[in-house]
Amino acid sequence: MLNRIARFFESRLSEAGGDQEALSDDEKHLAAAALLMEVAAADRVFDGAELAAFKSILSEVYGLSAEEVNELQQQAESRQQDATSLFQFTQRVNDHCSREEKFVLIKSMWQIALADGDLDKYEEHLIRRVADLVYLSHTDFLVARNQAREQAQD
Repeated sequence: MLNRIARFFESRLSEAGGDQEALSDDEKHLAAAALLMEVAAADRVFDGAELAAFKSILSEVYGLSAEEVNELQQQAESRQQDATSLFQFTQRVNDHCSREEKFVLIKSMWQIALADGDLDKYEEHLIRRVADLVYLSHTDFLVARNQAREQAQD
């Protein structure tokens, strides 16, 4: 799936004239969806609770339509084994998203990781790595985790 989204970015950015152009909301949502899918797949189990959280976050937080959510879900289910580096997505997030958008992304990643009631070490590691790559402070990383935990308990 990351390869498909990478090709999308490359084609959009070449049409727009390069990396320095601001990302559209759709492009930000695609980057977020790719990173959310990586968390869901990090423990090699993409169960119903994670899928429901994925759909809910994309719909409610990122404002995607049911059709767009379903398309991303289909791409995730048939995701390619030869995924590219996360860096190209985290770089775009870092370059074009505000601190608040980065915080929401990390919180959303925590929500996916906690959705099945089992926080896997690979999920936590991935979220830590993304938070570092987008230069989100450790304090914000912990606040996002705690907020996601509180929501999971409700």
